[in-house]
Amino acid sequence: MGFTLWNDQIVKDEEVKIDKEDRGYQFGDGVYEVIKVYNGEMFTVKEHIERFYSSAEKIRISIPYTKEHLQELLQELIEKNQVGTGHIYFQITRGVSPRTHYFPEGGAKPVLIGYTRENPRPLENIEKGVKATFVEDIRWLRCDIKTLNLLGAVLAKQEAHEKGCYEAILHRDNIVTEGASTNVFGVKDGILYTHPANHLILRGITRDVVMDCAEEINMPVKEIPFTTYEALNMDELFVTSTTSEITPVIEIDGKPINDGKVGEWTRKLQKQFEAKIPKPLHI
Repeated sequence: MGFTLWNDQIVKDEEVKIDKEDRGYQFGDGVYEVIKVYNGEMFTVKEHIERFYSSAEKIRISIPYTKEHLQELLQELIEKNQVGTGHIYFQITRGVSPRTHYFPEGGAKPVLIGYTRENPRPLENIEKGVKATFVEDIRWLRCDIKTLNLLGAVLAKQEAHEKGCYEAILHRDNIVTEGASTNVFGVKDGILYTHPANHLILRGITRDVVMDCAEEINMPVKEIPFTTYEALNMDELFVTSTTSEITPVIEIDGKPINDGKVGEWTRKLQKQFEAKIPKPLHI
């Protein structure tokens, strides 16, 4: 038994009731966020909340809580569920109304839901690296919005899963965009490459942290697209996300990257990232 955030209240899980005409359920009409929790503390919480409000604004949902109050609710939920290392998921939908494709006449009251999950850091993947596969990017053209509409990503992730791969690396006309649930980085001749943060990708919070890490170790960064061919010929490749942190990719569709070994620049960035993770409080 645990606790769930439901609108502006923390309630027992069994008290939450989802209406059959919630537009999130029927249309995926809403946005969401996932924040990593380390030792009971949310990591980059303000950046995630900022993106949450930005995504909501882009689809014209008005969040009826201040950012400060939302952060307080999320912290209360973490404490209620006694989360050590895990994550907190939260979403807001346009609300409940009779089913029509256009927005409800007179508006609807947005519905906010959040929950926590305890899960460890992916240390084995971080240390040893993972396999990936190329999948055509068939998603819509507003990937900058962290919307509940994730069917394109789900299908890509399933294809990767069926091939025994950790991630699907998406591409449009052989231009790498991002992963199904990650951002993609390549290293060539000591330079870090990643797709520009435009409408074709989600600007990951961890992506930004990694770019800060690169600056801190004097590693040049170029936000320019690269091809699937160039990806296969990178010196190093890795994916990033809230739950994946910096996960090396050592093979794509059977072709080794860096002879199937984790690269030195990736290790340097992992070390820099590690230093930013909240440490346990000792009393």
